[in-house]
Amino acid sequence: MATFDDHGGYGTVAADDGQWPFHCTAIADGSRTIAPGTAVTFTVVPGRLGRWEAVDLRLT
Repeated sequence: MATFDDHGGYGTVAADDGQWPFHCTAIADGSRTIAPGTAVTFTVVPGRLGRWEAVDLRLT
């Protein structure tokens, strides 16, 4: 499930192993927002600042 801040352009997705931040540019279909509570699939990778982040978000 995703949460998203339209103003800031970032959000978080939750999985069994934790919550992962993402930026709107990580949404695979090119959109710049995700409705709260939307189910998504994603990949977790090391981010620019040394933190893990979600990428390749796809609506399920």
